[in-house]
Amino acid sequence: MRLLLAEDEKDLSRALTAVLSHSGYTVDAAFDGVEALEFLEQNDYDIIVMDIMMPRMDGIEALKRIRENGDYTPVLLLTAKAEVDDRVTGLDAGADDYLTKPFAVKELLARVKSMTRRNSGYQPTNLSFGSVTLNTEKQEATSENSISLALKETKLLEFFMLNPDKELSTERIFDHVWKNDETVTADVVWMYVSFLRSKLQSINADIEIAGEKDGCYVLKVI
Repeated sequence: MRLLLAEDEKDLSRALTAVLSHSGYTVDAAFDGVEALEFLEQNDYDIIVMDIMMPRMDGIEALKRIRENGDYTPVLLLTAKAEVDDRVTGLDAGADDYLTKPFAVKELLARVKSMTRRNSGYQPTNLSFGSVTLNTEKQEATSENSISLALKETKLLEFFMLNPDKELSTERIFDHVWKNDETVTADVVWMYVSFLRSKLQSINADIEIAGEKDGCYVLKVI
């Protein structure tokens, strides 16, 4: 699983990166809110761990922008402040949980594991990008007309629409959509991308999935 750590205290960041990496997470470390947003423009993550007090842009403002951009990745806020108002402000901004410094590493790992296990409460039923709206409950994509999608097609298109204009590797897509299916190989990604391309064309969508087999794919407006 891939994790974004936004923490301006470099010694703490290095220590947490080492612990999280040892626990099996691939960690990208940002040292302020602006850098965190730059990472999010280029990559997708399973969870974000973010300090509130950071230079250039604090964690609350960065979190607000993340949610405004339609990114519903679970966020765990770290704060040295113990006041209830700060906790409420963070949760109102879209945080899924918070942890007050100083904290035990075991507790951080437990919170991260718990958050990656459950679905985010902010996950929307309807996603939109370009002219296309995806209803994940009905498994239906709509532009000039509508078309039904299979379950894996829905999950794949959902993943793309949660990460528009980002390069997603075949391995990353496979791990996200087929992570619990041991009966298939990564070749299935190309097959389902081909299915989705045909279905997007059939509803006259103004978006497309660019990319080649075994490489990276990007959902973008035509």
